[in-house]
Amino acid sequence: MFVALPTRQSRTVRWATPSLVVVLALVFVWVQLGGRQHELLQAWGAISGGLASPDAWLAALRDGRAPRLVTALFLHADWAHLLGNLVFLLIFGLPSERAMGPWRLLGLFLVGGALANLAAALAIDRPDRIIIGASGAVSALIGVYLTLFPRARLGVVVPLGLFLEFVRAPASLLIGVWALLQVLFAYIGPAFGAVAWMAHVTGFGVGMLFAVLVRAAIARRLRRQRGL
Repeated sequence: MFVALPTRQSRTVRWATPSLVVVLALVFVWVQLGGRQHELLQAWGAISGGLASPDAWLAALRDGRAPRLVTALFLHADWAHLLGNLVFLLIFGLPSERAMGPWRLLGLFLVGGALANLAAALAIDRPDRIIIGASGAVSALIGVYLTLFPRARLGVVVPLGLFLEFVRAPASLLIGVWALLQVLFAYIGPAFGAVAWMAHVTGFGVGMLFAVLVRAAIARRLRRQRGL
């Protein structure tokens, strides 16, 4: 697993990432305790198929299918699905929020996640498949992190026999390997119906593009914080 290694202390309060973690966890607990998991997944999850034309989009807006691209981000199938997304959200969300601010992070999470879900809905060749989870939005944050901190280093726990070794490795290498695997799995990977690989690929690309587009604004924000 990755472990973030902060390079300096930040005086700004980072509230967006912790808030997303809390909301995602509370929604999951609420769904589980309510005993209506299948019904809520059907009502709020994104649905594959039927979004490939302007007329289909108008119909989706009228019948409520389009907003599901966002609501699906807050639904998870099980604890492993949820915890995996929360771990990566914290690792890459906190430093990204420090750099670009909470509102940009929230916007990217929602818009990038919706676009990622849309890509998955278009890529799945079987209609009426339910797409849920925040992994597309988290992938967008990974893309932002790599673009904003290309020379950063991450800690990685490597199993060596009976022991675990903690070593530093370039973030570009670790994330690059992860991104390559997502692309491969999107086309030849196992269990496509269970894992929306295309959502990961699209979210990652959206995050990188977003970071490039707002890099100047982020630089101005950091200069103001440092009083320069």
